[in-house]
Amino acid sequence: MKKVRLWQCLFLLGMAVLQVLLTEEISESAHRRNCFSYEKAFDNLRNHNLTKDQSDTFFDAAESDIDKFSELLTMYFASECQITDPRTLKEQLSDAKKYRGDEFSEIKEYVKCAWSDLLCFPVGKIVGKPDDTVGFENSWMQSRTFGGDRGHEGCDIMASENVRGIYPVYSMTDGVVENIGWLRLGGYRIGIRSPSGAYFYYAHLEEYAKDFQIGEQISAGTFLGFMGDTGYSDVEGTTGNFVVHLHMGIYLNDKNGTEFSVNSYPMLSYLWERQGGVLR
Repeated sequence: MKKVRLWQCLFLLGMAVLQVLLTEEISESAHRRNCFSYEKAFDNLRNHNLTKDQSDTFFDAAESDIDKFSELLTMYFASECQITDPRTLKEQLSDAKKYRGDEFSEIKEYVKCAWSDLLCFPVGKIVGKPDDTVGFENSWMQSRTFGGDRGHEGCDIMASENVRGIYPVYSMTDGVVENIGWLRLGGYRIGIRSPSGAYFYYAHLEEYAKDFQIGEQISAGTFLGFMGDTGYSDVEGTTGNFVVHLHMGIYLNDKNGTEFSVNSYPMLSYLWERQGGVLR
């Protein structure tokens, strides 16, 4: 009888231990799954819902190290842009790297690619008119209908003086000219691939500063041309279908080489504030 009771006790003890181990394994498995969401991070990377104050906070916390900044921003995106405290994000980093390292690294490299090479706000002063300026708002994925219903993949920098050919446009980064010429939607455009791999797309130019060649190396601050209102037509040189502005887009390539757009508004805001909120 005593042996039966002993075996019963041992069986119950074993079941209790097994239950604890299973609970811990389930909890650990859930933590591995939930410590980093690739889908959330990728969607929010594209939307780039980031204020100037938040980017400043992350840069300060990263001590201006672009790799650390990219890590914080990646975790911020994975949190659905809800966690803004760098200390909390840093605490979550180790688990994301440990359990979802490949996915975390992929998003981090996209972030780093978009932010690494920014040096120059893309619009400068009008000669002889120091008080004229520009304005821009977050118009990411707002509805556009020319050529079919679509979302706006970029940020429009609007001229305070609606005159084509007077606002100079400059390259935001060093890079290589990858595309140039007329596009139905973009009018006269130029596309520049930065050293980190991001593609910077400048559209609706009135004219080019010179005869740029595909493959030509340029520096940040290079004069590209003048802001205009070209585009929305198959007929090269068409103007007047909208007000004068610069459409500024940023595109990245995923690990399979497929291009996708990211919201350029936070990057433009960062450069604008960096130069004191005035044209130069």
